[in-house]
Parts: sequence; C-alpha cells; structure tokens
Amino acid sequence: MFTPIFDRSLYDAGTLQPSYWEDTVQRRDFPVLQADLACDVAIIGGGYTGLAAAYHLARDHGIDTAVLEAGPIAWGASSRNGGFMSYPPTKLGIGAMIDRYGLDDTRRFFADLRAAADYPREIAQEEGFDIRLQGDGTFDAAHNAHAAEGLRASAEAHARVGIRTTLYSREAFTAIGHGGTEQFGGLHVEGGGGLHPLAYAMGLADAAARRGVKLFASSPVERWERDGSRHRLVTPGGTVTARRVVFATNGWTPDGLHKAIDARIWPALSNIVVTRPLSEAELQAAPYVTDTPVSNTRKLLFYYRLLPDRRFLFGARGDVSGTPRAAAAMRAWMERRIGELFPAWKDVGTDYFWRGLVALSLKLAPSVGRVPDDPSVYYGFAYHGSGVVAGPLAGRYLARAIGASPDGGVDVPAPLAGLPPRFALPGLRRPALAMVYAGYGVKEWLGDRL
Repeated sequence: MFTPIFDRSLYDAGTLQPSYWEDTVQRRDFPVLQADLACDVAIIGGGYTGLAAAYHLARDHGIDTAVLEAGPIAWGASSRNGGFMSYPPTKLGIGAMIDRYGLDDTRRFFADLRAAADYPREIAQEEGFDIRLQGDGTFDAAHNAHAAEGLRASAEAHARVGIRTTLYSREAFTAIGHGGTEQFGGLHVEGGGGLHPLAYAMGLADAAARRGVKLFASSPVERWERDGSRHRLVTPGGTVTARRVVFATNGWTPDGLHKAIDARIWPALSNIVVTRPLSEAELQAAPYVTDTPVSNTRKLLFYYRLLPDRRFLFGARGDVSGTPRAAAAMRAWMERRIGELFPAWKDVGTDYFWRGLVALSLKLAPSVGRVPDDPSVYYGFAYHGSGVVAGPLAGRYLARAIGASPDGGVDVPAPLAGLPPRFALPGLRRPALAMVYAGYGVKEWLGDRL
C-alpha cells in the first residue's frame, strides 16, 4: 500500500491546484483508459519528461507509445512550477562536479543543458503553440554582501564549462533588474527565460497526440505485472501491455511500484504565491524593472519573476509537512517576506497560493537511464527544481536511446548516469529534510550577521 511522505492532500490526483496558471490557460481534456491495449512503449507520468519522451518516440522513430497519468495530464510539477527555464538541475557546485566527473563530462553536461534551455521556444515555434515567453536567460541575485563575492566565483566556474555570464554590481543590477533589501549584485546566465508552464505542457501534449501518441488522464497505475518479456500496467479502467516502460513520475513517484526505483527519490515541497497586478508606481518604488526570472543565493532560495500582467510571482521552499494548516502558515510567511524584500509592497497581499513537489536525490543530480537488471525499464527523475529544462531533456535522451536500439544503453553525460543511492530508512525522508532545512537556516542566520 502506498504510504505518502507528505500530507495525503498533496497526492489527491483528482484535484487540481487552484493556481494562476490554471486560471490563465484552457486545459485540454484527455480520455481515461477504459480498455485493454498494447503498445511498444508505455510511459508512466504525463508531465514534461513523459510528454517529451512520447513526442520524440512517435515523431522521430515512429514508435507506438501510450502515456498514463494519475490525474489530468500535467497534473504535477509540470503545471505548478514557476516557469523558469533555468539550469543546472543539481545541488552540486560546478567545481564539485568537475572533481567528481571530470571537466570533459561536466562540460558536456552543461552544453546539453544550454541547448535544452532553448528547446521550449524551438518546439513551440515548430509545433505552433504559445508558451508566453518572457525575458532572456536567468538572473542570480546575491542576498547579502558575502553572497555577492560568491557570484564572481560562480561566473568563473561557468566560464570553465563554456557558459557565458555577465556580472553586475548592486547599483548596475538595480538599474536593469531590481532593488530591494536583499539585492547586493546579480549574475546573468545565458539561455532560457520564463514561460507559462501549463501552456508549455498542453502544447507538448497536443503535439504528441497529433503524432499518434495515446494519452490517458486519471489512469493511475495500481499494479505492475510481467507477462514473459512484456510489462502489464493495470489501471482502474484497463491495462496497457508494452515491451518497454518509461518511469517519469519524478517527485510523485510512489514506493512499491517497481523495486528498482523504490526509496531513491527525496521529494520536497515548493510553494508559490502570486500578487495582484502591481501599478507602475509600485514597480518604480521597489524598483523592479526586469521580466527575466530571478533566483537568489539563499540555500533555501527565493525565486521570483514579474508576470506579463504585472503580477509578482514569488516561490520558496520550507514547509515539511504539507498539511493545509502548514500551507496557510507558509502563505502568510511568504507574504511577509515579500514586504521585507520590497518594503514598498508590504501590504500588496496575494491572489494565489499553490504548492507541489520537487524531486531531490542523494546523488544531488538527475538520474536518466535504464534499470540494470531490467533493461526494458527506463527512468528520468530528480531535477532538483529545474525540471522545465531537465525534464524534456531527459525525455529526449530516453526517446533517442529507445529509438536507436532496444538493447542499447542510454548515452548521457556522466553526472546524469546511474540511479542514486537508496535511502536506508525511507520512512525518515521527511524528518531528514526538516533537519537539512534547519541546518541551512542556522547557516544563513549566521551568514547574515557576518
């Protein structure tokens, strides 16, 4: 039986989060699986990874593919994230990656990510859908003077792996980005920008359906059986039999569905609020002038962007239970923190609040590949909060591998290869996350006082 890590309300696939994204894009309806069918590849998960894999399997290789999603298509993080086309999807610093994987593989990793940051605009143009692009690249904002010194080191590290950046002083960044009490300089990273995450997911889904992919919503996989060399995925309304299966459920991956994936994913909550539209006077008072997405340098980072209708989107980590009571407290805390960062916006309030799960792992980097003792099963997960770029990239890696050879491996840069270690005590993942957050909080409290 599935045991949720957070409050059960977060796993109710029959309920959509009442987000700004849901209010500003019309969802397309996809059928529930109500029959038994067979295909070459079955994909569990209808988010960015699963949709990109399905689209490229069908378009590039003509492979018969079906997607099973527990809720509406793009029910999870693919419709709840902040719409940041940002990278890298790892908690390892660039220097640590070079030490672990070598310079050549780390450069390849970043080269693939740099190209992947432009994939959303390319596929949207090719397939003719609007993802509401904003900005050019992304910004990192130093939250204190010490962090500003770290931005210079970050710029030098990015140069080592072939990524262009531009460093700004506090004054220069105020002129082209924003001001506020926690801005001591900025770093622009090339590639990517901002988009409407649900519009992107719906565009990918429609493009996959046009290529013949069978997409099924509200069709959770309740049981996974083997019938000789074929897999049999059982849902409440029917079954899918396939030669190969792609695991693409990321932060919502349940333990108990496949033993190879059990206890390898460390989900964490991310929370987002969106204000009412801000007036020009309020924007000038901050000041806030950029529509390029920004993440600050806190370990428990804030990430934020100005939306096309001049609303302010503000995201944060921190809640470790997922209960409705904790969610209400989180919303109040985030509203207060907006006012502390931008005092002119102290009483602006918020019109929207929602939350979802990001996937971490003990490897501190994504995992993309196939199960060693069951090579007909593929996986892509643990994007560490950068799934808008990394999820579709993982899907394309998997589609390329499956299309090239059913018996071959998945060719990915070394940082992506292999499954992460299991949690020895998987039931303690949430308490362990609380301890990590507490440690980060103490370090930042001390750092703010240096």
